[in-house]
Amino acid sequence: MANIKSAEKRAKQAVKRRAHNMAARSRLRSSIKKVLNAIGAGNKDDAATALKAAQPVIDTMVSKGIIHANKAARHKRELNSKVKALAAK
Repeated sequence: MANIKSAEKRAKQAVKRRAHNMAARSRLRSSIKKVLNAIGAGNKDDAATALKAAQPVIDTMVSKGIIHANKAARHKRELNSKVKALAAK
C-alpha cells in the first residue's frame, strides 16, 4: 500500500480509470458482437444497422485512447467486408 499522500491519490485514480476503461472496452466489444451475431444469423438488414451503430463506438474508443487507431481500422474493415459478403449472397 502507498505510504505517501500523492501515491495514495494516484492509486485511487488508477482504480477509477481502470473501471472506466473496462466499461468502455466492454461497450466496444458488445457493439462488435452485435454485428457478428447479426451476420451469423444471416440477417442483412440487422447486420448493416448494427455496423452503422458500431462504427462511431469504435471511433470514440480511438479518440479516448482505449484502442489503437490501427486496431479500430482493422475491426471496421473486417466487419464491413463480412456485411458486404452477406449482402452479396
